[in-house]
Amino acid sequence: MIIQFKIENWRSFQKETSFSMVASSERQYKEQIPVVKKYRNLRILPIAAVYGGNASGKTNFIEALSFLQHIVVRGTKPDSTIPVEPYRLNTQSLKQPSRFNLQLLIDEAIYEFMVVLTRKEILEEKLVKINSNSEVELYHRYKGISFDSSLKDQDFLNFIFKGTRDNQLFLTEAISRKADVFRPVYNWFKHQLMLIEPDSPFLGDFEKFSKKEHKINTILPRLDTGISRLGEEEVSFDNLLLPNDLKIKFQEDIKEGDMRYIRMGSNFLIINNKKGKLVVKRLIAYHYNTEGKEIKFELDKESNGTQRIIDLLPAFLDISTSGSQKVYVIDELDRSLHTLLTKKLLEIYLNNCSNQSRTQLLFTTHDLLLMDQKLLRRDEMWVTERNAQGVSDLFSFSDYKEIRNDKDIRKSYLQGRLGGIPKILLNRFLLDKEPE
Repeated sequence: MIIQFKIENWRSFQKETSFSMVASSERQYKEQIPVVKKYRNLRILPIAAVYGGNASGKTNFIEALSFLQHIVVRGTKPDSTIPVEPYRLNTQSLKQPSRFNLQLLIDEAIYEFMVVLTRKEILEEKLVKINSNSEVELYHRYKGISFDSSLKDQDFLNFIFKGTRDNQLFLTEAISRKADVFRPVYNWFKHQLMLIEPDSPFLGDFEKFSKKEHKINTILPRLDTGISRLGEEEVSFDNLLLPNDLKIKFQEDIKEGDMRYIRMGSNFLIINNKKGKLVVKRLIAYHYNTEGKEIKFELDKESNGTQRIIDLLPAFLDISTSGSQKVYVIDELDRSLHTLLTKKLLEIYLNNCSNQSRTQLLFTTHDLLLMDQKLLRRDEMWVTERNAQGVSDLFSFSDYKEIRNDKDIRKSYLQGRLGGIPKILLNRFLLDKEPE
C-alpha cells in the first residue's frame, strides 16, 4: 500500500509536492480503513480520488508513479538517457535534478525508497526499512554506497555496486544479480502496482475470464451492457491484419509454451505457441437474440462504455478479492462510463474494505457526482491546481478545517472556494475577437 509519495521537479510539479494516504483524525467510515497494528495502529486509506481542471497536473502525478515503476522494473540500457522529465518552464529547473520519495507498506513492513536523478545519472538513491521503533538504512547511494551492518554478503553487494552504471538504479541491478534482500520492494513495483491509462486494454487473465462460470460473466449482465457473457474463439494467425515483419517477429520471439497479449483496435488477442505452431484466440461477447439464442459479437462492435467496463472489471474484481494486496492507479476512471455505474463500482469496492484489507484504489476523475461525502471521506478527495506559471499543486479537502462532514462539498468546489477549477476566460465568441 502507498503511505506517502513526494515528487519534486517532475513535469508540472516544480516544487516538492506531498501526497499522503495516512488517514486523518476524522471518524467517517472508520470500519473501511485498513489498520496496521504493528505501527501503533497506523491507518492507511483504501481509496483516493484526484480532481482538477484539464492540464492541472492529474495525469502528471499518475505518470510519476509510472516513471518510477519503469526505471525500477525495466531499468535503462547502456548509454541511454533516463526518461525523467523536469519542469520545463524555468531554465534553472531544467538544470536541477528530479526527486521522488515513496513510502510503502509491503507485507506488514514499511519501506521508504528515495531517488534523485537527472537524465544522465542517478545522483542519490536510498532504501530504508522502517520498524515500529527504529529505522534501518538498508543502503544509501551517494558518491559511493553504504550498507547497513545487518546485511549479509556485503562484499558481494559492493561488487554489484561497482558494476552498476551511472544511469541505472542499484535496486534494479541488485535484483538482476540475485541480491534478493531487496526483492520485496522490487516485487511491489513489478507485481503489486497496477497502472491503468484511459486507453489501457483488458487487464484480466484472458483464458480465465472467458470461462462461462467466471465471476465476470455473472457481473456483466447486471450492468446493463446487453452482454450475456464473454467467451473466446480461435482465429487464424495467417489471417491477422498485422504487418509481415511483426508476424515474423512473433514467430521468432514466442517460444513453445510462451504467451503474448496484443490489442488490435478494440479486439483483444492472445497468441500461444503450441507444439511449434502459433495459435491465436480473441475475446468475444455474446448477446441473447429475441429467440433466446446467444449471438456472437466482436468487442469492437460494443460501445465505448461497454469496452471500458470490460477493461476495468478485472481490476475491481482483483482488489475486492480477499487477501489481495494490489494497488490500482487508474487515470480517468470515469471515461465513457455513466456516473451511476462508476459510483456503484466504487461502492462495491469500499464495501469490501475493512481494517484487515490491504488493497488500494487511486484514480483521477472529472465526475463531480463522485465528490460526495456519502461516498468518500474528505481526506480521500484531492485536487490538483495549476498557477499562472504552469506549476501544479496537490492538496486534500481535509486541509480545509471548516468543511463539515455534512456539507455539500461539490457546491463549494464549483463556486471556486476550494480551488482546482479551470480558469475559463472565454466569454461570448469563439471565432471573433471579443469587444473591449
